[in-house]
Amino acid sequence: MKYIFLLLTPLLLFSKVHYAKVEPFESITLKSAVSAQVTEAKLKLEGTNILSKTIIQLDDKLDKIKLASSKSSLKLINNMIKTNNNILSSLASSLERQKGYYNRISSIGSASKTQKDNAFYGYTNAKTQYFSTKEKIDSLKKQRLDLNYEIARLKDSISKKSIKLNNKFLYKLLVNRGDFVNMGTPLAQIKDLSSAKLVLFLEDEELESIKDKTIYIDDKPSDYKVSKVWKVADEKFISSYRAEIIIKNPKESFSKLLKVEFK
Repeated sequence: MKYIFLLLTPLLLFSKVHYAKVEPFESITLKSAVSAQVTEAKLKLEGTNILSKTIIQLDDKLDKIKLASSKSSLKLINNMIKTNNNILSSLASSLERQKGYYNRISSIGSASKTQKDNAFYGYTNAKTQYFSTKEKIDSLKKQRLDLNYEIARLKDSISKKSIKLNNKFLYKLLVNRGDFVNMGTPLAQIKDLSSAKLVLFLEDEELESIKDKTIYIDDKPSDYKVSKVWKVADEKFISSYRAEIIIKNPKESFSKLLKVEFK
């Protein structure tokens, strides 16, 4: 009796079959960055892909009033700085003249004490007015810095009170009109459907040369590659490692199970 032994190469070995659910590329829970009351929540937009639209509006009326007031105050401060700079320029000229006169009168021996005292007081007053105006300008500049900060803060607050989506899928709104939210309160669940991902749990031997293997999706070869592999074993699947494959937008096939093989 003759025995025939077949030597199976790795290419002839059966690859392990995996099934993975098509998941959105990213799932995000939006949280409030400020404390305010909800003035608008567009519940009708739930379950739709939003190209560019505000889905939640928080009360920003007081912020807008403060912003307008701060901008007006900033204009006044700038005008006051400009005016005082002109005054300072004139005082600088006056100070130089008073200083020159004082130096001249002080060196004249025939000048009376009254003349010299008047020259000194004139010079001192001119110097006091000059530095007083300079100090006022510095104080105005400090106010301008504070106003610029306040304007920036108010703009930031206003922007954070208008929750806008750009090319994202609104899965669910978590607040309603009239609700008061604090910083960190969940507002909405959104998903990025621009692409998708397959999550697999692979055994250690499957990870060998995985970058060089062809990924078959539903028995068809693809150009996809494993985009990410966790180097620490999964908590639930103790002997397996989590891996992700980024795939093209599957349009209407999210949550569908796909057959995945590595060959």
